[in-house]
Amino acid sequence: MIVTAGEALVDLVEDGTTVRAVAGGGPFNTAIALGRLDVEVGFLGSVSRDSYGQMLARELLEAGVDTSLVSWSDDPTPQARVRLERDGTNEYSFLLGGTALADIALPGLPDRAWALHVGTLALAVDPPASAYEALVHREAGRRRIIFDPNVRPVIFGDATVYRNRFERLARLADLVKLSRDDAKWIYPGVAMDDVVDLILGFGPRIVAVTLGPDGAMAKSSVGSVTIPGIPVAVVDTVGAGDSFGAALIAALLDEGAFGPATVVAADATVLTRAVSYAVAASAITCSRTGAAPPTRHEIDAQLRGVELARKGA
Repeated sequence: MIVTAGEALVDLVEDGTTVRAVAGGGPFNTAIALGRLDVEVGFLGSVSRDSYGQMLARELLEAGVDTSLVSWSDDPTPQARVRLERDGTNEYSFLLGGTALADIALPGLPDRAWALHVGTLALAVDPPASAYEALVHREAGRRRIIFDPNVRPVIFGDATVYRNRFERLARLADLVKLSRDDAKWIYPGVAMDDVVDLILGFGPRIVAVTLGPDGAMAKSSVGSVTIPGIPVAVVDTVGAGDSFGAALIAALLDEGAFGPATVVAADATVLTRAVSYAVAASAITCSRTGAAPPTRHEIDAQLRGVELARKGA
C-alpha cells in the first residue's frame, strides 16, 4: 500500500459568476487518483466532520482508499479559492487558520505500506509541516518516499526557507515529481535540465517534471526522456499534476521499475512508456471540471487515440 500524507481541503472554484465546491488538496487528490488506477492506497491526514469533510470522506471511500489512518476533526475543512484564468492556469488563495489542517495525529504505518507520498501545503505551512517532515525522517529507509512539492507561492512563504526543506526531503526521496513552475520558484534562474540534475544528485532514483501543455520530462541514472503534451480542450487544470503523479507511479509499478522491489531499471524505454501514460492521465483531467482523475480504461483509450492520430498524420 502507498500512504499519501497531507491535507484534505475543499477547492471553491470560481468560474465567472459561479463557485463550485470540489474536493482538493494534493495528497488527497493523489490518493483518489491512485485508487481509481487500482493501486492500493491509504490516506493519512485530518478530515473534518463538517459537510465539506463528509464530501471528502465519501470520495475516499468511493475510490477505494483506505481511511484507517485518517484523523477525524471537529475543526472546519480548510479551503482553497481557485480562480480560473483565461490562459488555463489557476490562481489560489487559502483559508487555513483554525481548520482541520493542523489537527493531526501521525500513527505508525501498517506493515503492508511500502511507500509514503508527501507534499503540498502539509510540508510548507506550520503547523503541520514540521510534523510531516518528521514523519518522512521516521519512515525513510523503511519505505519508499515519494515527494511532490506542488508549490503554491501565495502561501509557501520565503523561497529560500522552503528550498532548504525541499532539499532535506529530496535527499530522503526515491521519486521526486514537480512542475516546471515549482522548479522555477524553488530554483529561480536555473535551467530545467540543471534543476533535474541537481535534484537527482540528492539521491532520488527518478525525477519527473511536468511541463504544462508541453508534456513532461523524466530522468534517472540510466535514462532521460521528454514526452510531448496531448492537445485537449482545457476546462481547468485543477488536479492535473496530481493525476500525472499517480499515473506515473502506477505505470512504473506496472513496469517493475518502482515498488516494494525493483526488478528493472528505469531506462529510457521504461520512462517513455511511464511518462506517456502519466501525460495522458493529466490531459484527461484537464478536460474535466475539478480534480477528476481518470481510470485505467480512460487512459488506455486516450493513448489509443494518440497512436491512431500519429499513424494517420
